Amino acid sequence: MARKSALINAMELSARKAARKMLRDFNEVEHLQVSRKGPADFVSQADLSAEATLREELGRLRPEFGFILEEGGFVESKDGIHYWVVDPLDGTTNFLHGIPHFAISIGVKAGKEVIAGIILDPVKDELFWAEKGVGSFMNDRRLRVSSRTRMADCILATGIPFTGVADHEKFLKELASVMAVSAGVRRFGAAALDLAYVAAGRFDGFWERNLSEWDMAAGIIIAREAGALVSQLDGGEKMLEKGDILATNSGINNAMMDILRKNRLSK
Repeated sequence: MARKSALINAMELSARKAARKMLRDFNEVEHLQVSRKGPADFVSQADLSAEATLREELGRLRPEFGFILEEGGFVESKDGIHYWVVDPLDGTTNFLHGIPHFAISIGVKAGKEVIAGIILDPVKDELFWAEKGVGSFMNDRRLRVSSRTRMADCILATGIPFTGVADHEKFLKELASVMAVSAGVRRFGAAALDLAYVAAGRFDGFWERNLSEWDMAAGIIIAREAGALVSQLDGGEKMLEKGDILATNSGINNAMMDILRKNRLSK
């Protein structure tokens, strides 16, 4: 059985407390107050309530840590090093439409490096977690990426641009290129869970643009500790700063990089 550190236990305790209220809200979603942050970009009372719970609990358990919050912004750390990177509800649009595919995502940064993270799917009661050098797990089961090496056998996940986001035509060309050589592409609407599913071998790879730090932080270390290769779409290491990401098993990484590179160069 996997042994969780005090840091992972602190994140799990906080996430599960927030998840209890979140599930009650999900069952009464038609009564929630909802506002827009931008075109097709929503924030609900469930987001705000979960974030408040997480900030209170995590702040109590590690008062020296700062926060990078989706809704609440940046809170300076007392130790100058550690930050909680929190997405209180990844998959808000799914949540508001009654689609049971969303998660709480919490990462820990030490300087610029993500050193631990959890992603809790409260509907399925699946807790994905990882710590640097320890491995990646789902509940108590060790995770490893898939071993598929032929693109024709692989399922990929992505995020499709919606209204208010540029480069629709560019993405459609890219999508067509991946569809032409793979077993299929999925768009589930929760980037944190997409990365967790790569770690679990459910997806063979995932790519997306225009993400925020809180969308990716926990997923990056969970995927990497399961054996995934994780980078920017051009192979760089500034995923959190630049907002684009590619995560795959080692067997198809070169093929995916080649597809993405050719589409970047095409007009």
